[in-house]
Amino acid sequence: MKLLITGGAGFIGSNLARLAHAAGHEVTVVDKLTYAGNRASLADLVGQPRFAFVQADIVDAEAMRRVFAEARPEKVLHLAAESHVDRSIDGPGEFIATNVTGTFQLLQAALGHWKGLSGAARDGFRFVHVSTDEVFGSLGPTDPAFDESTAYDPHSPYSASKAASDHLARAWHDTYGLPVVVTNCSNNYGPYQFPEKLIPVVILKCLRGEAIPVYGRGENIRDWLYVDDHARALLAAAAQGAPGRTYCIGGDNERRNIDLVRALCALLDEFRPRADGQPHATAISFVTDRPGHDHRYAIDARRARTELGWAPQEDFQSGLRKTVRWYLDHPAWIQGILDGSYRLERQGKL
Repeated sequence: MKLLITGGAGFIGSNLARLAHAAGHEVTVVDKLTYAGNRASLADLVGQPRFAFVQADIVDAEAMRRVFAEARPEKVLHLAAESHVDRSIDGPGEFIATNVTGTFQLLQAALGHWKGLSGAARDGFRFVHVSTDEVFGSLGPTDPAFDESTAYDPHSPYSASKAASDHLARAWHDTYGLPVVVTNCSNNYGPYQFPEKLIPVVILKCLRGEAIPVYGRGENIRDWLYVDDHARALLAAAAQGAPGRTYCIGGDNERRNIDLVRALCALLDEFRPRADGQPHATAISFVTDRPGHDHRYAIDARRARTELGWAPQEDFQSGLRKTVRWYLDHPAWIQGILDGSYRLERQGKL
């Protein structure tokens, strides 16, 4: 497949690009290289056949038209998004611009490209719009998991902007016939995740001997999925997803935040013990909860398993061990972010 991946220098996008390229697909990555986009996350693909990188903003309509004209993709996997809830609370404007306006411009460019196709190329084209379970709001302790029929109930500027983009994607299918597939995924973890999210924050705090912040009492529950398993689901949706269909993707791994943090601390006790011999968990510090913090997310992924033939390959323990090991083995990648040097690469060319 000829794939166009937006946001491909980010966490999920870079892992998806790597997996797709290894599977033999032709990959074009588009990324604006905001603070969360990192060229170093694609370093092993640079110079490889069947890989191209374009630094561009999905809000730029003309740039998106050029990308489609040059890449001629058979499938689009749209991951470019502002995604950090805390940042959306402090500055929602960027989230509206990228997640809503950017998705609109990308849909328009895809529509123009698709209309120019014919025959099998037209029938096989897919626009996979990658979204989040946060659009569904919050579950109570005994509520059934989210599925494709769950009503939207976003509670943060981030989730509201993603909900809006989901509606746009579906509208472009219903109104214009664009073969759109929407996916809503649970929390991802794994290599190359920007160190503002929970798992890399905990790992780095442990390594630096600092307090480990946990919101509230750590009772919030999330469903965790290893990033390569998510990437495999997205490739299956691009290849086999039915136009107009939505697929919920999750790992069936619900964990309280405090239990996740303690599991990470235990792994770091094994891999990188503290010099004073104390368990890393003694550094856990409970901090004031953030506004609108959803209590629980859970995903019922039966449709994706049945219709796409997909299932996670990593369980929670194997995926978490791989993740911690990766961060310990890649200090240069981490240091580039911590000291800001990765930002200097934005002006360079891959």
